[in-house]
Amino acid sequence: MIDSPDSVQAQPAAAMARPRLLIVDDQPVNIRALHQIFVGDHDVFMATNGSDAIAFCEASQPDLVLLDVVMPELSGLDVCRALKASPATADIPVIFVTSLNDPEEESACWDVGGVDFITKPINAKTTRNRVRAHLTLKYQADMLRQLAWVDGLTGIPNKRQVEARSEEEFRRCRGEELPLAVAVVDIDYFKAFNDTYGHLAGDDCLRSVAQAIQSSLQRAGDFAGRMGGEEFLCIFPGTPLQDAVKLLQRVDAAIRALQLPHVGGIDGQVTVSIGVVSVVPSGDFTMAALVEQADRALYQAKQQGRARIHAGEVAAAGMA
Repeated sequence: MIDSPDSVQAQPAAAMARPRLLIVDDQPVNIRALHQIFVGDHDVFMATNGSDAIAFCEASQPDLVLLDVVMPELSGLDVCRALKASPATADIPVIFVTSLNDPEEESACWDVGGVDFITKPINAKTTRNRVRAHLTLKYQADMLRQLAWVDGLTGIPNKRQVEARSEEEFRRCRGEELPLAVAVVDIDYFKAFNDTYGHLAGDDCLRSVAQAIQSSLQRAGDFAGRMGGEEFLCIFPGTPLQDAVKLLQRVDAAIRALQLPHVGGIDGQVTVSIGVVSVVPSGDFTMAALVEQADRALYQAKQQGRARIHAGEVAAAGMA
């Protein structure tokens, strides 16, 4: 049975651990046919128009979209083009479900980013096999992407991902004339920690600190990653300096709450030093220059005794 087949808010067919499919068709009878094929082992969501389909994909990314080509208002081609144009939805595979047999129309489907076709009337076995094949390819691509973008030790974004996302936010803040805050977080006396407790304990420490940082960033748009060794970078788009300091106080408190023993540390436990700066990007000022200024603020935090947050001023030279 299909719940609310005319709404994108339809309930999933089963547990969220299973592949999530979005069926998009303006005809409920076609949705019902596909739903019956996949409901047993997939979470099935439904939309009967292109606008709802795009909204669903942006809010809750499915693993694959089965998309009718001919629909009123936004066509399937329009929907696929919109999904591929957005970084948030570009990697969702789209299989067109169509009765069209015009070579030019088929070419148009490939051109907008479709990965396959299923022809109407649908064959259940062919449909299941094609969906399974593309879900497998997506899973493999996701795994490769994770290896490329996620720090293998801590599970949070790695340097490559942080740098890419930082540049995106830098450009956005410059275009919208918004402040961008950057903080460098460094574990105090981490070499001494490794020397005392061993490298396995050091790895556990890094994982715990990384997760504490990650869990502390609760605003949409804020993110953090490991830059290497015991150093982490936090990015706060649209955030002036004093607001960034308040957010970092939450990060510092979360790390202190871990109460990780460190006989060579401050107060006998693991602590961090943090340097933070904020600027409205303009002119020739670069993201690299902003990170360099945050590094200088971190140096000041260490000079002042560590286990603290130092809010630095962006040097005039950096704004040249």
